[in-house]
Amino acid sequence: MASPSQAEPSETTHASTRSKVKEERRTIQWNRAHASVVCGAVAGAVSRVVIAPLDVVKIRFQVQLEPLQMGTASKYTGIRQAMQTIVKEEGIVALWRGSVPGLLLTAPYTAIQFAVVSELKEKAAFGRKPAASFLQGAVAGVSATIGSYPFDLLRTTLAVQGEPKVYRGMGHAATTILKRKGIQGLYSGLGPTLVEIIPYAAIQFGVYDLLCASWKKTGLKDEKLGTFMCGLGAGLLAKFCTHPLDVVKKRFQVAGLERNLVYGARINEKAYRNLVDCVFQILKKEGVGGLFKGAKPSLVKSAPAAAITFLVYESLMKAASAKQGDE
Repeated sequence: MASPSQAEPSETTHASTRSKVKEERRTIQWNRAHASVVCGAVAGAVSRVVIAPLDVVKIRFQVQLEPLQMGTASKYTGIRQAMQTIVKEEGIVALWRGSVPGLLLTAPYTAIQFAVVSELKEKAAFGRKPAASFLQGAVAGVSATIGSYPFDLLRTTLAVQGEPKVYRGMGHAATTILKRKGIQGLYSGLGPTLVEIIPYAAIQFGVYDLLCASWKKTGLKDEKLGTFMCGLGAGLLAKFCTHPLDVVKKRFQVAGLERNLVYGARINEKAYRNLVDCVFQILKKEGVGGLFKGAKPSLVKSAPAAAITFLVYESLMKAASAKQGDE
């Protein structure tokens, strides 16, 4: 029979082992969270640079009060025509106008979004049923939006101002808006944005997980192709379902911008009382089609953007996990 003095070292050893295991788990969790932030930021940045021209065209359509049909006096009537007009009048670099605030928006947005989703999945927040992915996406989308919104507003403002420029750059735009409207000016349209982002992020992450599960059941072994296609489908569906809310958000963001009238009628700073009023005004003056202005470039942009983001993120996380395993 072991004496008390012999049992004590054994208990101490077990306690020490448990402590080390807990510490190792915390380290792994911290490393994964850190990797999620970095990989999310890089994935968002890569996607942002690739699809920037389509984003500029989409925004020009969304804030144009005139119809988009050919044969009208509207400034922009189609994706190709819009791109050609922008390049002709403003130079090819105009297709990447607003990219600096766009990158400053996208990098922290995707970093926060993937970090929150990763943390929620790790803790099994909302359970492990398929519906949990939708809720996790919604929470992540709200967190990321609040953390990066001013850059979204600045990106939109710079992308639609045209020539001659109203603002020289991001810094000038930010300081001018702060002087005119105060800090709340940098959050114009946040309400409609949150109303949009909750279903958008929920659908994107929820559908992505469902499509990935279905892809695995097919037996196809090309993981990268699967990730790309699932991201493509999720991004396409999410954007299609929430595009009208994106139009409303953009109208609020550029309200009061004194751009050249050659780009179409200006939107008065107090044109809309709230989200519902904005929707009704668009329906009354522009019809149902007004809520889907910019839908084509938006879908053409959002689907590959989501696909690239998920592919780059998953690839980087896999590489990070492999590196950590080697260490």
